[in-house]
Amino acid sequence: MGQSDSSKVKSFLLPLIIIGVMFFAIGFALGINSYLIPLLNKALDISSGESYLVLAATFSAFLIFGYPASLVIAKIGYKRTMALSFLMFAVGLYLFIPSAKMESLPLFLLASFISGAGNAFLQASVNPYITIMGPIESAAKRMSFMGIANKLAWPIAPLFLSLVIGKSVNEVVLTDINLPFVIIIGVFVLLGVLALLAPLPEVKAAGEDEDSVEDCPYAANKTSIWQFPHLLLGVLALFVYVGVETISLGTLIDYAESIGLPNPEAYAWIAPIGMVLGYIAGIIFIPKYISQSQALRIVSVIAIFGSLMVVLTPEDISIFFILFMALGCSLMWPALWPLAMTDLGKFTKTGSSLMVIAIVGGAVFPTIYGFLKDAIGSQNAYWIVLPGFLYILYYGLKGHKIRTK
Repeated sequence: MGQSDSSKVKSFLLPLIIIGVMFFAIGFALGINSYLIPLLNKALDISSGESYLVLAATFSAFLIFGYPASLVIAKIGYKRTMALSFLMFAVGLYLFIPSAKMESLPLFLLASFISGAGNAFLQASVNPYITIMGPIESAAKRMSFMGIANKLAWPIAPLFLSLVIGKSVNEVVLTDINLPFVIIIGVFVLLGVLALLAPLPEVKAAGEDEDSVEDCPYAANKTSIWQFPHLLLGVLALFVYVGVETISLGTLIDYAESIGLPNPEAYAWIAPIGMVLGYIAGIIFIPKYISQSQALRIVSVIAIFGSLMVVLTPEDISIFFILFMALGCSLMWPALWPLAMTDLGKFTKTGSSLMVIAIVGGAVFPTIYGFLKDAIGSQNAYWIVLPGFLYILYYGLKGHKIRTK
């Protein structure tokens, strides 16, 4: 850890690019859901709440596989775990094809769950990897680069599906998804091979080895992961964050369609533009001008403003304020990971697994949003994000500072 940040980044430039491709793959796989939700809603004649179960199935895999993924990483390393995750992705994506043919919601949910398992293993690998491959105080900058790759992939997924299918989402039938999914499966298999062959050095956090505990004195005398309150509060913050971010990114097409806007898939770009603007700001300002905790506080306030405007302005204008929600979300993930993972030492992999489990928030919040939409309308359903952003602001102000003796 003695190298300067610039020399560290130079020595890790190729790994950074490879990990960036993997973050793109994560975003692409999740972006598929924003296309499938309104499609299933119409094709299977189900409620909004039921169609959002596809997102719930994807993210519930994080709850089940978050901890096993950390055990696999400890056993076979980051690189092989990344390759394994792409194999799981390919199996899950393949199942979407018979799901469409049989018009079976349970099979769609199984396909989403297996894809989510692949996502859980990949997230458990790439997030701690990018966090600890350089100085912890500049981890948010590296995460911001990864975030651009990840969030640009969200709208590219429905755009790719639309281009290959050649129809508006309003005219698509379920079996139209077969060809694009065959192409996507092929690409994900190739990415698995790339992960296996890539020059990705194994990395470890300070004090992670039992014989180097003096590198992290705070963790040296700890006997349990539950003795790190800043981590546990960070896990809750990440749980909330992934939920509200998934609503920001995953509901745009559905919201545009529900309020009668033409070409609803075109609105999928609003949130990613906000996210990318935030990531660019993170790359420029962190840590040279502002700290990771300062960044978290600033973006939380922006997100609170955006969420209030979404529910209080006229519908056709309100959809554009989702950009501010997304801009607020942008630096939450890059800041939350290093703030929560600081000083974990030998508990780094276990702490990482808890953070990955927290991604299940992406199952909880959008599902509640879907059922709220059925009950009180799509615009009022966005009230659900406000308490989440308020808690994240608390973590940026005080929660990340709480330590035990």
